[in-house]
Amino acid sequence: MSKGNISEVAQDKYLVPALERGLLLLGQFSHLDRKLSAPELARRLSLPRSTVFRLLMTLESMGFVQRAEGGHDYRLGLAVLRLGFEYLASLELTELGAPLLERLRGEIGFSCNLVVRDGRSIVYVAKSSAPTPFTSSVHVGTRLPAHATVLGRVLLEDLTLDELRELFPEEHLASYSSSTPTTVMDLYELVQKDRERGYVLQEAFFEARVSTIAAPVRDATGRIVAALGATIPSSRFEPERIDDLVGRVRSTAMELSRLLNYSPEKMQAMGRVVNL
Repeated sequence: MSKGNISEVAQDKYLVPALERGLLLLGQFSHLDRKLSAPELARRLSLPRSTVFRLLMTLESMGFVQRAEGGHDYRLGLAVLRLGFEYLASLELTELGAPLLERLRGEIGFSCNLVVRDGRSIVYVAKSSAPTPFTSSVHVGTRLPAHATVLGRVLLEDLTLDELRELFPEEHLASYSSSTPTTVMDLYELVQKDRERGYVLQEAFFEARVSTIAAPVRDATGRIVAALGATIPSSRFEPERIDDLVGRVRSTAMELSRLLNYSPEKMQAMGRVVNL
């Protein structure tokens, strides 16, 4: 037996199968599969229905799942939501970024967001909403496709062409608007221009009648760890304010980066030049 196999066996000794199954069960729910039946969960997990039933009863008693209308299907319970908010609150990024978003929103009068990347998706981790008639379907915890959003483009700037191809192996990228890049090469060329510019400003890239200004947030290593942006309804888009809005978004992103110990001077001394 190789050393690697010995290590894997030793690690497996400490795994709790029932806990692992319960977490895998919770992971089956998503925005596309909000409700699932016990038979469907048993099929997906390749487990006996009796095992899945016991897992559901346990998770239901703890509030992690609840019965949907009709009593046959299940959906995630409030306990999962509480865990999610506790996780977001525990992020240094969120703690440091939330008051900056509030201040920026107060200065410019538009909703401001902070997002991170999770694989091919972006996840909203903080938001400060402006009191306007414009209603947005985006909330903390919302996931959107990285390649088709302005904020996502910012979060992809650090990736090489090979890394982008590994992340998006398909020949054609899913399209969400006429502006969505159709291939990985198109996406790569787009985000490289964004990187050189240091920010992104585009109208209706993902959602019609909405413009977004976004800038990268970097950590001590110079790596992009988040994107900070402002959302502007087209009805309130004033060209004469653009320079000021872009400047405020970029300076707020830089301020958050510095709070995360990012130093452009240090990066320059190391021969690493990044635009922010």
